[in-house]
Amino acid sequence: MPQPITPAPSLSLDDGETIPQLGFGLYKVPAADATALCRAAIEIGYRHLDTAAFYANEAEVGLAVREAPVPREELFVTSKVWKDDNGYDRTLRAFDESMRRLGLDRLDLYLIHWPVPSTDRYVETWRALVRLREEGRVSSIGVANFHAHHIERIVGETGVTPVVNQVELHPWLPQADLREFHASRGIRTEAWSPLARGRILATPLLDDLAAKHGRTPAQIVLRWHLELGNIVIPKASSPERLRENLDVFDFALDADDLAAIASLETGERTGRDPDLD
Repeated sequence: MPQPITPAPSLSLDDGETIPQLGFGLYKVPAADATALCRAAIEIGYRHLDTAAFYANEAEVGLAVREAPVPREELFVTSKVWKDDNGYDRTLRAFDESMRRLGLDRLDLYLIHWPVPSTDRYVETWRALVRLREEGRVSSIGVANFHAHHIERIVGETGVTPVVNQVELHPWLPQADLREFHASRGIRTEAWSPLARGRILATPLLDDLAAKHGRTPAQIVLRWHLELGNIVIPKASSPERLRENLDVFDFALDADDLAAIASLETGERTGRDPDLD
């Protein structure tokens, strides 16, 4: 019998809700695999599942949540409105479609997936999310892939601040300025592509730190995220990797480790700059 994993702590959100600090990110998880992997994740100890309309696996994630051996209130489910559905009315319809696929009557967190400044509809989209929260259909609302100036605009025009901004973030792209901005506004930073799509794991420095702590390079990077205070949602394609990713709460990096990882910053992105859409 595998040893139990120390569970992920929950972080407070500025709206009074809480969110598990480490979750299972389902980007590029095939629908055919998503239900089984979510079931495995829940059995291992995950309580946070991150999906999106664009991932085409909401129905499979929802099935795992509905059939989970733990109460619904113990699970935290995120979904997102895809950029093609930005705009007030389209977002409301997209939310209804996501909830139909999920088969849930309440969502824990709903995000604007991308601002797409070229279409200039992200403020309208944000107004729709505010309405959904006011109606009690979603507990918390936030954004993804927003720069600080995008956030300043939606707050300036609506008076409502997102509780989360989910952005690409890893040792090559630590987003220090954006994290500082978030902290000053009570916004939690959530990291997607936390391992730079796995590419950063070939870095010799991470091998050295992994040997020092008796861990894997992936666990070193995930622990780095946690020490920065990030919410982090690594992808996994097997129960073994799910277990490895969650098993990061019983060790710590020291100041020398953190300084060494800081030296890896290059500014390289694995995805698009949000201002270029």
